[in-house]
Amino acid sequence: MIRHDASALRFARGLSPSLMALALAAGLASPALAQTAPGSITVENAPPIQAAAQQQDERLVINRILVRGAQRIDQTTILSYLPIQPGDTVDAAVLDVAVRTLTRTQLFADVQLGVQDGDLIVEIVENPIINQVTFEGNSAIATTKLTEEVTIRPRGIYTRARIQEDVGKIVELYRLSGRISATVTPKLVQLDQNRVDVVFEINEGPETGVRAITFLGNTAFSDSDLREVMVTQESAWYRLFTSNDNYDPNRLDYDRDQLRKFYTNRGYYDFRVLSAISELAPDDSAFGITVTLNEGDRYNFGTIDIVTENDRLNPDFLKLLLPIATGQLYESDKIETAVDALTFAAGSAGYAFVEIEPTFRANPETDTVDVTFSVKEGQRVYVDRINIVGNTRTLDNVVRRELMLSEGDAFNRTLLERSRNNLRALGFFKDVTIEEARGSAPDRSVVNVTVEEQPTGELSVGAGFSSVDSFVVNLGITERNFRGRGQNVVARVEWGALRQQIDFRFTEPKFLGRDLRAGFDAFHSRYDLSEFSSYDYRSTGGGLRLSYPLNGYTLLSARYFLKSDEVIVPDNFCAPGGGGSNALCDQIGSFLNSSAGYTLLVDRRNDPVRPTRGWTGTLRQDFAGIGGDVNYVKTEADVSAYWGIAPDWIVSTSASTGYISGWGGDPIRINDRFFKGGNSFRGFETAGIGPRDLTTQDALGGNFYAIGTVQLTVPNFLPEQYGIRTELFVDVGTLGALDDRYKVTSQGLQDPNIVDELKLRASAGVSIHWRSPMGPIRFDLSQIVGSEEYDRTETFRFSTSTQF
Repeated sequence: MIRHDASALRFARGLSPSLMALALAAGLASPALAQTAPGSITVENAPPIQAAAQQQDERLVINRILVRGAQRIDQTTILSYLPIQPGDTVDAAVLDVAVRTLTRTQLFADVQLGVQDGDLIVEIVENPIINQVTFEGNSAIATTKLTEEVTIRPRGIYTRARIQEDVGKIVELYRLSGRISATVTPKLVQLDQNRVDVVFEINEGPETGVRAITFLGNTAFSDSDLREVMVTQESAWYRLFTSNDNYDPNRLDYDRDQLRKFYTNRGYYDFRVLSAISELAPDDSAFGITVTLNEGDRYNFGTIDIVTENDRLNPDFLKLLLPIATGQLYESDKIETAVDALTFAAGSAGYAFVEIEPTFRANPETDTVDVTFSVKEGQRVYVDRINIVGNTRTLDNVVRRELMLSEGDAFNRTLLERSRNNLRALGFFKDVTIEEARGSAPDRSVVNVTVEEQPTGELSVGAGFSSVDSFVVNLGITERNFRGRGQNVVARVEWGALRQQIDFRFTEPKFLGRDLRAGFDAFHSRYDLSEFSSYDYRSTGGGLRLSYPLNGYTLLSARYFLKSDEVIVPDNFCAPGGGGSNALCDQIGSFLNSSAGYTLLVDRRNDPVRPTRGWTGTLRQDFAGIGGDVNYVKTEADVSAYWGIAPDWIVSTSASTGYISGWGGDPIRINDRFFKGGNSFRGFETAGIGPRDLTTQDALGGNFYAIGTVQLTVPNFLPEQYGIRTELFVDVGTLGALDDRYKVTSQGLQDPNIVDELKLRASAGVSIHWRSPMGPIRFDLSQIVGSEEYDRTETFRFSTSTQF
């Protein structure tokens, strides 16, 4: 816009007639061109001067550039923005561009340019600097939240455009909180040195709730059913911690989509929301919402077809992957699931960028919907580049070695999914996302691996309360991603009523750069088992480990351990009349244990963290007697399976068993027997089941155990961000089969004080897992269903770990 005023005209009188005509022809104040920044005074246009029109083609050479009016901004800064330099030839158009360029910097409230005797005069009025930003009249929304919302800041530059933008943001913030009548008035307080205080005067107005939500046209579902679908809720006195009962037009639009999804997932293909009318009460206190529906008829799936452009994707085979079939109730979510299944199948065949378009044809006469999936698979794609994003601590090669695709390989979506599971199984990342994008050529794909790291150090704490008031605490430190190299280091000192231990472990996941996992252990531990059995157990030793994956689902591990075990009992415990049984007194002393073993692990779960289908199994065997003083063969096996019957309902079952037998005439020592209870069998305290000495109440452990568990993960109706998961469980099992020599007296008779019965025990209850800010916490509440009189039970147990 062009500014003309009396002072500018007086300034123009010093110009030559031709230059004055040039300036006036450009519509500028002679001798100056002027453009006002947003927020300046009103612009007034001067009458046209026809004499200048004849001089429009005159151009002038600039000798010098003079800047006037600068106070805070350095002259060199202003000249750097100016698109004119000494020696340039200018005309009216060039000067107009220069004015607009300086104005767009938002540094100036007013800009004027003029030429006098070959000098370019730049006269500016700087925008003021904001001294402080304050809010008045706000009580419903905190000042800190308003400060975060606005863009202007102290020591920033004031412009009217930014102020108006911030006013809109504040009003929108109040509207989202249910105060649609809120108004905001910005005011300026002029200070010296071209500074201003910005004050936002806020009139919050009343909080606008939702008086009632009424539905018209619904017959299949009641009003209350439909209200549960909507996010918007009717206002009620007990809804103290939610804002969903405040009126929000955006939320109402979302609710229309929720209603459509609700109906179309129940067969109502042609469902429509005809209108959603909101009426404000006369006192502006609340809205009444009336939603008019057209439910339509209930449809089933009709003919299901797949059309492809390439024989490599066989339509008949792809049809087997679809989760829908003719005659089933129409559900819109199943269409999305079908598209995902077809996309995954095409990706597994090497086609990274497929277009799958479902088309629908409704048959109102038969109430069926025919669906045709058009698969346009494009050409075969190869991996051009793999980008790793988000790993600020973990090294790139640690991530890449878990990927089952390399640059140059044919694209395969199945391998990408397995790569994602490999990365999640590391435990280094909170979230892993793998996406593909188009590469440098049509047959090239870029794979973007985005990871969100999580704490990998852990300070472990455990505690338990039993029915006899026992209390156990333990502490340990672990780092699963040492120096970002994926190495596992455990430097642990544990101290508690049950165990004191110094333990150091190191694991290299890629030994010698190959797919071998190697590690070593060194430890010294003492188990004070006087609470459960009248002995202390001390063990000092170390071992070597080596693991090798047989395929993508199977891992074989081998190990060798050498340790010195010592069993200590109280003084006079095994003396005549001391009460100690042979099952314990035969174990006194120190023995050297030299053993080798292996573990075979098969993991076919769909997700290593929160599986919803699949199974995993483990077989472990250890052979002791490679030198040393102890001879036995120990075998253990366990298997777990998972079924996701609904998004929040997951059934899991597990079974575990173990057996240890001596050879060379050796019995099984008490420290090598199995003890179950606590975390391994809920409802019973540590070493709470199995053979027991009734005289001393000592747990003696068993040579055989079998435990089965059924768990059901159920919704707890708490927000997912709380990180609370609830499970119902039933544990069933047994422990026993003590060596016969320990169940008879010195006279060869059955010892009535030694009980060893392989009878089933059972418990049921609820486990609550909480992913708390200080780490995962687990609570177990148990009810004993079946037990023996000599078993030790507990009703409550908790354990926790704190990450760092």
